[in-house]
Amino acid sequence: MAEQSIGRGLEMEVQFLKGVGPKSAMILAKLGLKTVEDVLWYLPRRYDDRSNLPQLVMLRPGEAQSVRGRVRGVTTRRISGGRVIIQAVLDDGSGQVTLTWFNQPWVARELQRIEGEVMAYGTVKEGRSRQLEIASPEWEAVDEEDESGDFARIVPVYGLSEGVPQKTVRRAAASAIQYFADQVEDPLPEEFRRANRLVPLGAALRQMHAPESAAHLEKARHRLVYEEFLYLQLVLQMRRMEVQQEIGISFPLGEIGRRDMRMGGGLFEDGGVDARSLEEQALAMLPFELTGAQRRVVGEIWADMERGFPMNRLVQGDVGSGKTAVAACAMLGAVRCGYQAAMMAPTEILAEQHWMNLRRLFEPLGVSVGLLVGKLGAKDKRKALEKTASGAAQITVGTHALISEGVEFAKLGFVVIDEQHRFGVMQRLSLRQKGVDNPDVLVMTATPIPRTLTMSLYGDLDLSVIDELPPGRKAIKTHWKKPWDREKVYETVRRLVAEGRQAYFVCPMITESDKMQTQAAEDLHYRLTHETFPDLKVGLLHGQMKSAEKEAVMDQFRRGELDVLVSTVVIEVGVDVPNASVMVIEDANRFGLSQLHQLRGRVGRGEHQSYCILIADATTGDAEERLKVLEETTDGFRIAEADLKIRGPGDVMGTRQSGMLEFKVADLISDGPVLEQARQGAIAILAEDANLSLPANRLMLEQVRKRRSDEAMISVS
Repeated sequence: MAEQSIGRGLEMEVQFLKGVGPKSAMILAKLGLKTVEDVLWYLPRRYDDRSNLPQLVMLRPGEAQSVRGRVRGVTTRRISGGRVIIQAVLDDGSGQVTLTWFNQPWVARELQRIEGEVMAYGTVKEGRSRQLEIASPEWEAVDEEDESGDFARIVPVYGLSEGVPQKTVRRAAASAIQYFADQVEDPLPEEFRRANRLVPLGAALRQMHAPESAAHLEKARHRLVYEEFLYLQLVLQMRRMEVQQEIGISFPLGEIGRRDMRMGGGLFEDGGVDARSLEEQALAMLPFELTGAQRRVVGEIWADMERGFPMNRLVQGDVGSGKTAVAACAMLGAVRCGYQAAMMAPTEILAEQHWMNLRRLFEPLGVSVGLLVGKLGAKDKRKALEKTASGAAQITVGTHALISEGVEFAKLGFVVIDEQHRFGVMQRLSLRQKGVDNPDVLVMTATPIPRTLTMSLYGDLDLSVIDELPPGRKAIKTHWKKPWDREKVYETVRRLVAEGRQAYFVCPMITESDKMQTQAAEDLHYRLTHETFPDLKVGLLHGQMKSAEKEAVMDQFRRGELDVLVSTVVIEVGVDVPNASVMVIEDANRFGLSQLHQLRGRVGRGEHQSYCILIADATTGDAEERLKVLEETTDGFRIAEADLKIRGPGDVMGTRQSGMLEFKVADLISDGPVLEQARQGAIAILAEDANLSLPANRLMLEQVRKRRSDEAMISVS
């Protein structure tokens, strides 16, 4: 939003605001509020609608409510570990509710000094003896100034730190909007505001701090949300336009199968030429039939590759939808046109998984697939670098090691980036810069992304969605079991193995830790081998094993030589064993929601009914919510939405992208429709002024430049 200082008024020190003074200014400085502008943009975190406060007798458990009443008694009770519980009974004449605080003894002292009424806010729950309770509520004494004025209004509630009273911030904000709100220059041209029904910025700030009504507040918030999303979409659309103006590689995919040796493509190691079309080669390469959705997405990618500007496409799909197969078809096209391809994964484990899978597909065709990761020994790394630089490695799979100095490609023309949300924009660009003639870029994500996040982070990319799973697959049945149910779980696994199936056991750690009480893979492997399943063949797989060891274990499991595989998250992506029909995840509360969904996706790949069993003793509300979501649905998009709601966009997308999503007002979950409106607004603005060079767009250009600068810093941090 437009946070630039316009005029001396907004730059004025907060102590000179009417009703503030030096003493209050020192208090406000604890919140970083040093100028009038700081105060104007310090927006309330929520509002108390004091025009419609419920009587306490009307309260119901599960509701978040603001309540008002007199404190009838304050008690302090010590519990184990030297901790204290403070409780106060709030009474409004119609009923009572108990307010409870933990380890905040000063609350008791402050409450005992209050003679008037108290406002409190929190979630109502049913306590002991069926009495209503609000735990750890926000609270404040009802100000005498409020009583003498209009108490029945919508009151702003600001985020505070210790020693900063609400009334001090409210007084400063009221003064700031009264005398200075009109000095904030509006960055959106008046004609654009009218067309999009947006209130002026000064009016929006005034209503945010002192709303006349719920309707006025909603219009003000809509304006600020729209503006935040607008700047983001301008950044993404301008980046998209820049790419489309560049000259890229026009891959002659339609010529494959009809070219001669002089064209330098379609060669086998023995010098022969494959006369089949690219589609025929791709179908022959894959050990399974492509789904209709996969065929559609491959067609979209190949169409992009034939165009004359660089491709930037995001492939999004649920677990098991076959994104790697789609990427393999795209890389085959690049290789057959005489170019190299590279695939970058965020971890060495994932890179090795892709390397093993791609080798199985490409080596029968005479296409060399190399691996470049940080832990390679000096000799192996030198060989890998030489093959990549000479072009002997037609496809190279690696981690961020691919973009380090010293890595050179002979003719890199196609780039695949897996798990894009773990990389920054600058890292994507760094790999492209190692290619020739602006390589095409295909971005993949193994976890479906909510539409709001897709539009926010990848609005500069074309989107392909694989919305179809292979035919005949049955929905995985998921059950959450407590640790004391393990023996029953083991009986279920034994029964399924007796029927000819195989099982995964996944643990959060490799070895036992003194710091974390959690199941370790090595310990579980020992117990299952010697105690629980002594008559079964149990294997072990984890990230610290050498590549050859890991590959040997996985080959044993694929061939059915192992009944049970104990593993860490090394199997999260890229493992496909159709006969494995049960996944047991130990200490499931230690994993994130999307990661649990990924792990579950390792089963359910064959014709048999599959099961995922989550063993966990959830001790937090978030952990319990994650496990319940997994039980209720296998829909990756619903899970992604739930993950966004539980963890927030920054955590879901990774810290390297979170800077793009740091909004003051906007909420990606509830404000999705406004995001779409802002996207259309950005497209309309750039259609008339592609570089935002018109005087009317000056302030918007400043905001776009600031965000692009911030994004670059986040990407390389």
